[in-house]
Amino acid sequence: MSSIKYKPLGDRVILEPQTPEQTTKSGIVLPDTAQEKPQTGKVLAVGAGKVSDEGKTLPMTLKEGDIVIYAKYGGTEFKIDGKEYLIIRENDILAVQK
Repeated sequence: MSSIKYKPLGDRVILEPQTPEQTTKSGIVLPDTAQEKPQTGKVLAVGAGKVSDEGKTLPMTLKEGDIVIYAKYGGTEFKIDGKEYLIIRENDILAVQK
Protein backbone atom coordinates (compact mmCIF):
# COMPACT_ATOMS: atom_id res chain seq x y z
CA MET A 1 0.00 0.00 0.00
CA SER A 2 2.69 2.51 0.96
CA SER A 3 6.16 3.07 -0.45
CA ILE A 4 7.82 3.25 2.97
CA LYS A 5 10.59 0.68 3.37
CA TYR A 6 10.49 0.38 7.16
CA LYS A 7 8.40 -1.75 9.50
CA PRO A 8 7.91 -0.33 13.00
CA LEU A 9 8.73 -2.54 15.97
CA GLY A 10 6.39 -3.54 18.79
CA ASP A 11 3.38 -1.29 19.30
CA ARG A 12 4.61 1.55 17.09
CA VAL A 13 3.16 2.89 13.85
CA ILE A 14 4.59 5.10 11.10
CA LEU A 15 2.38 8.05 10.17
CA GLU A 16 2.44 10.60 7.39
CA PRO A 17 1.29 13.84 9.06
CA GLN A 18 -1.43 15.64 7.14
CA THR A 19 -0.58 19.19 6.11
CA PRO A 20 -2.69 21.84 7.85
CA GLU A 21 -4.68 24.44 5.92
CA GLN A 22 -2.31 27.08 4.45
CA THR A 23 -4.90 29.89 4.39
CA THR A 24 -7.61 31.08 6.76
CA LYS A 25 -11.30 31.15 5.81
CA SER A 26 -10.94 34.84 4.97
CA GLY A 27 -8.07 34.11 2.54
CA ILE A 28 -5.07 35.14 4.67
CA VAL A 29 -2.02 33.00 3.88
CA LEU A 30 -0.33 31.68 7.03
CA PRO A 31 3.47 31.43 7.20
CA ASP A 32 4.96 28.13 8.41
CA THR A 33 5.93 29.67 11.76
CA ALA A 34 2.31 30.66 12.51
CA GLN A 35 0.85 27.25 11.74
CA GLU A 36 0.06 24.73 14.42
CA LYS A 37 1.78 21.38 14.39
CA PRO A 38 -0.45 18.83 12.61
CA GLN A 39 -2.23 16.35 14.85
CA THR A 40 -3.76 14.13 12.19
CA GLY A 41 -2.03 11.65 9.98
CA LYS A 42 -2.36 8.58 7.79
CA VAL A 43 -1.03 5.25 9.06
CA LEU A 44 1.56 3.90 6.60
CA ALA A 45 2.96 0.93 8.54
CA VAL A 46 2.01 -0.95 11.70
CA GLY A 47 4.17 -2.98 14.08
CA ALA A 48 3.32 -6.51 15.26
CA GLY A 49 1.89 -5.34 18.59
CA LYS A 50 2.83 -4.94 22.23
CA VAL A 51 4.32 -7.92 24.07
CA SER A 52 2.56 -8.58 27.39
CA ASP A 53 4.30 -9.57 30.64
CA GLU A 54 3.37 -13.18 29.86
CA GLY A 55 5.22 -12.99 26.52
CA LYS A 56 2.09 -12.91 24.33
CA THR A 57 1.84 -10.40 21.47
CA LEU A 58 -1.25 -8.21 21.79
CA PRO A 59 -2.51 -7.36 18.28
CA MET A 60 -2.67 -3.77 17.07
CA THR A 61 -6.06 -2.11 16.66
CA LEU A 62 -4.79 0.11 13.82
CA LYS A 63 -4.21 -0.85 10.21
CA GLU A 64 -2.51 0.73 7.20
CA GLY A 65 -4.59 3.52 5.67
CA ASP A 66 -6.30 4.60 8.92
CA ILE A 67 -6.59 8.35 9.49
CA VAL A 68 -5.80 9.15 13.13
CA ILE A 69 -5.54 11.98 15.64
CA TYR A 70 -2.43 11.77 17.81
CA ALA A 71 -0.95 13.54 20.84
CA LYS A 72 0.43 16.94 19.88
CA TYR A 73 4.05 16.31 20.85
CA GLY A 74 4.08 12.51 20.68
CA GLY A 75 6.43 10.39 18.62
CA THR A 76 9.66 10.96 16.75
CA GLU A 77 9.84 12.86 13.48
CA PHE A 78 12.12 11.70 10.65
CA LYS A 79 12.63 12.34 6.93
CA ILE A 80 13.06 9.95 4.03
CA ASP A 81 13.73 11.37 0.55
CA GLY A 82 12.59 14.83 1.72
CA LYS A 83 9.20 13.64 3.06
CA GLU A 84 8.38 13.97 6.76
CA TYR A 85 7.09 11.02 8.78
CA LEU A 86 6.33 10.29 12.41
CA ILE A 87 6.87 7.09 14.37
CA ILE A 88 4.61 6.88 17.40
CA ARG A 89 3.37 4.33 19.94
CA GLU A 90 -0.19 3.13 19.54
CA ASN A 91 -1.15 4.45 23.01
CA ASP A 92 -0.22 8.02 21.87
CA ILE A 93 -2.93 7.82 19.20
CA LEU A 94 -6.13 9.35 20.51
CA ALA A 95 -8.74 8.53 17.86
CA VAL A 96 -9.31 6.79 14.52
CA GLN A 97 -11.56 8.22 11.79
CA LYS A 98 -14.63 6.06 11.15
